[in-house]
Amino acid sequence: MGDPRVTSPAPSSDALFLGIDTGGTYTDAVLWAEAAGVVAKAKALTTRHDLAVGISGAVDAVLARAGVPPSAVRLVSMSTTLATNALVEGQGGRVALVMVGFGEDDLDRAGLRSALGSDPVVFVPGGHDVHGNAAALILDALEDALPSLAASVSGFAVCAYFAVRNPAHELSAAGLIRERTGLPVTASHELSAKLGGPRRALTTLLNARLISMIDRLVAATEGFLAARGIAAPLMVVRGDGALVSAAFARQRPIETILSGPAASLVGARHMTGLDNAMVSDIGGTTTDVAVLDGGRPRLDPEGATVGGYRTMVEAVAMRTFGLGGDSEVGLEDGGLRPHIVLGPRRLVPLALAAHAHGEAVTAELERQLRTPNPGRLDGRLALRTGVPEKLAAGLSGAEQKLYDAIGAVPLPLDRLLSSTAQAATLNRLVTRGLIQICGFTPSDAAHVLARQDNWDAAAARLGAALFARRRDGRGNPIEPDAEAISARVLRALTRRSAEVILETAFAEDGLEGAETVAHALVQRAVDARHGIAKLTVALDRPVIGLGASAPLHYAGLGELVGNRCIVPVDTDVANALGAVVGQVRVAVEAQVSQPQEGRFRVSSPEGVRDFRSEGEALDEADRVARAAVAARVAEAGAADAEISVTRDVRAATVEGQRSFIEAFVTATAAGRPRIAG
Repeated sequence: MGDPRVTSPAPSSDALFLGIDTGGTYTDAVLWAEAAGVVAKAKALTTRHDLAVGISGAVDAVLARAGVPPSAVRLVSMSTTLATNALVEGQGGRVALVMVGFGEDDLDRAGLRSALGSDPVVFVPGGHDVHGNAAALILDALEDALPSLAASVSGFAVCAYFAVRNPAHELSAAGLIRERTGLPVTASHELSAKLGGPRRALTTLLNARLISMIDRLVAATEGFLAARGIAAPLMVVRGDGALVSAAFARQRPIETILSGPAASLVGARHMTGLDNAMVSDIGGTTTDVAVLDGGRPRLDPEGATVGGYRTMVEAVAMRTFGLGGDSEVGLEDGGLRPHIVLGPRRLVPLALAAHAHGEAVTAELERQLRTPNPGRLDGRLALRTGVPEKLAAGLSGAEQKLYDAIGAVPLPLDRLLSSTAQAATLNRLVTRGLIQICGFTPSDAAHVLARQDNWDAAAARLGAALFARRRDGRGNPIEPDAEAISARVLRALTRRSAEVILETAFAEDGLEGAETVAHALVQRAVDARHGIAKLTVALDRPVIGLGASAPLHYAGLGELVGNRCIVPVDTDVANALGAVVGQVRVAVEAQVSQPQEGRFRVSSPEGVRDFRSEGEALDEADRVARAAVAARVAEAGAADAEISVTRDVRAATVEGQRSFIEAFVTATAAGRPRIAG
C-alpha cells in the first residue's frame, strides 16, 4: 500500500477520501470529497482488544451509507489514541537503551530511570561536545551484550551525547545493532533536534517501546483495507496535526501521541474556515480545549506530557477538564442556595442504566420517590464494570465483601451501604475501575427536557425528581420539579464550559488560569452582574464547539465568553474529518556554530562540515536542510510539497564589532498526501 508507482500527485474534486478516528468509546469513519464535502459518516464501538474490529465496523457502515464500492476510496487517513493510551497505562515492548557518552547519574534526570523500569541499559564511551567534536567511541560493551539482548528485547533505543550536533556515533551504534540482531532501532537524532540528552533518551526509549504496537495496528488496518479491496495509501495524524505515511508513523510512533485532539483541531478549522479560534471538544467524560493560531494548532513549547513523562514531541497544547454530558451532578456544601457542582467523576446516566437494565433501575427510583423525605443516597446505584476478575486481585477483606455483593445488575446504594466506612470502600473500588456508579447527569437532564432521546427518558425524569427534592440551607427543596432542576443543570454545564474555555485562554496568556477565572471580578463579568462598576470579559476570537452534544450544551455559550460560538454541522465526526483533510508537514533543522574564530561548523542530518565564512556555512546549512526535508516529506507521503526555509542568526555587538554566536536554519515542507490512481 502507498506504492508511489500507483499514486497520482493531485486529487480530482470527486475523489473519495476515508477518515478514521479510534476514540476511547467510539470509532468514527467519514467519507469526504473535495467538491461534495462530507459524503457519509458512521460510528462503531471501539474494540480495545482488537482495534481493527471497531475500524471495520465503522468503515463498512460508512461505505454502505454512501452506497459506494470500497475500490472508490483513493486515500485512507486515521487518527489514533493507541500511543497516548499505551504511555498513560505504562504499556509497550521491552527494549534496550544504549547510552553513548552518558553515565549512570544521567538516568536520574528527566524521569529516565523511572521510565526505564527493569529494561536493560548499556553505557558505552563516546559522544561529542557542543561543537560536534568527537570523543573516542568504544562499542565493546555493546558488542558483548548484543547476543543476550537480541533474545530478550523487542527493539533498541540509542542516544549519544550531543548527537544533535553530530549523529555519527548514534549511526555507528545503530548500524552495529541492526547488523547483529535485525531488530528495530530508534536513534535520538531522528526524533528531535533539541538539546537535553536525558529527555531525548526518554523520548527515544518510549518511541522504541511503541514500535511493535503501532506496527500491529497499521498491519491490521492495512490487512482489513486489502481484504475490502481498498488499495489506497494509508496516512496517520501526528500530534501536531500533520499527516504522515503509515510507514513513517511505524518508525516514529511517539509522534502520534495526542493524534486525536490534533485531528479535531484540523477538522474544526476545515469545517469553519477560521484561522484563529478557541476549540472546545465536549464528550461524555471530558472537555478538551485548545487554541487555533494562524490556521494551525498552538503547540506545547515544552513538548507533550503523556503518562507523567515530558517528551520532546511537538504536539497540540491541549487542556483537559473532567466535564461532560455524563459528569456527576452534585451540590456544593453550605449556602442558603447551594450551587450545582459538575464532575470531575463520570457516572453512568440513569437513562442509560435503565435503557440496559429496565425495571431493575426504574423500580428502585420509584421506591425512593415514594418515601416522604429525601435520602442522601437517592438516585445512586452501583454495578460492576465487567473487567476480568484477575484485575480484582489484592482486595482487602472489606473491599472483597462489598465487591462480591455487587453484580452486573445495578443495586441501589441506600440498600447496599450501611455505614460511612462502606461508602469509602465503594469509592476505592470505583477508583480501581472495578465498580461504576449510576446517577443523575446532564445527559439525564437533557432527556427530561426532550433535548436528547436515545435512552430511557422515564428513568431520567425519576432521577431528576429525586435530585430536585434535595434541601437547601433553609430546608426547602432546591427546585420544584424535574424540569426546573434539569434546566438548571444544563445552564450550569454551559456556564462551567465557559469557565474552562476562559481558564485555557488566561493560561495561554501567561496567567494562572484557574485562579484568574475564580476571581470575583471575572465571575461577575461572566454572569453580567453589574454594579456601579460595569465589568466585561471577552475572548479575542470565536469558539468552535465540537462533540455530539455541542449543539445542546454550547447554545448559550457565546454571551458568556464575549464572542460567538460556532457549532459545525459535522461536529460529531470532527476527528475523523480532520484525519483526512490535513496536510503532510515535516521540518528539518541544521545548526551553524563557531568552535573557533574564523571557523564555521554546520551540523545537520548529513553530519558535520567546516567553512571559512559565515555566508558559506549558512548556504550549506540551507542546502542540506532543503535536501533532508525533501527526502523526509517524500517518505512521509506527500505529493508535490512546497519547501520554505527560515534562518535564525544570533550575533552580539561588542564595541561596535559584530560577533557571530550561532544560527539555526529550518526547512519546512508541506503538501497534500499522494492518492491512489
